[in-house]
Parts: sequence; structure tokens; C-alpha cells
Amino acid sequence: MDFFTALDIAASGLSAQRTNMNVISMNLANVKTTRTAEGGPYQRKIVLFRSAPIEWPPKKVWQTELEREVKGVKVAMILTDKRPFRRVYDPDHPDADKDGYVLYPNINVVEEMANLLTALRTYEANLSCVSSIKDMINEALQIGR
Repeated sequence: MDFFTALDIAASGLSAQRTNMNVISMNLANVKTTRTAEGGPYQRKIVLFRSAPIEWPPKKVWQTELEREVKGVKVAMILTDKRPFRRVYDPDHPDADKDGYVLYPNINVVEEMANLLTALRTYEANLSCVSSIKDMINEALQIGR
């Protein structure tokens, strides 16, 4: 595997985790949103990843079987969590039903923070790979001098 393929793999991880962190941040920002444009409370979103072949470099005749199977990661889709909403008694809330209960989003802040930390650590690991690859490229260029 060449340096640029390794960079592409790490870059795909960076892009996927950036999307994941954006979705998690959106979930955290809407933890108290009881009314949306679609009607009802905000529904938690989940990022689903899939493996995807690296498009660069172009296929070479002398490519090994291992190099043909090199894959990165992509966001397959963003799903809506189907867990039930939290029902909280708050008769003074403008969105309370006739019994005084309000439906809040199906978001667990502790779970979202744990997911955010995992995404952050994964992003940092990919960033570390990019930095290491950059250092290797610089060292390889120094050999030629």
C-alpha cells in the first residue's frame, strides 16, 4: 500500500467521524425540543457507517490482491431512532397534553456524551495516522537528497 492510499483511508475515517460528531451535537442541542416542524418532539438521529472501496489511486495492473481489497469508511445513512419518547409530568409546559404530560426527545445525554467521546477519539486516531504518514513522506523525501 502506498502513502496516498493510506492517507485516503485515514481521510475517509476523518470525514465519517466528523459527520458522526455533527449528528451527536445536533442530538445534544435538541435534548429539550418538544416541537419540530414535522410535529412532535425531536427524534434522535444515528449515523450508520459502511466500508467503501478507496477510489484513489486508479487500479493498476500490478496491484496485489490485498491492495484491491483496501477499503475506507463512509456514512451509509443517518437513521432516526425509534425508541419511545420520554413522558414527563409538567402541566405548565405549553406542549403538555390534557393530563399534564409532555413528550421529550428520546435522547439520553450520558449515552450521547459517551458516543461523542468515542467519535472524538476515533477522529484523533485518524488524525494521528495522517500525521504519521506525512512524517513518513517527509523522511522518504529526505532519502533522495
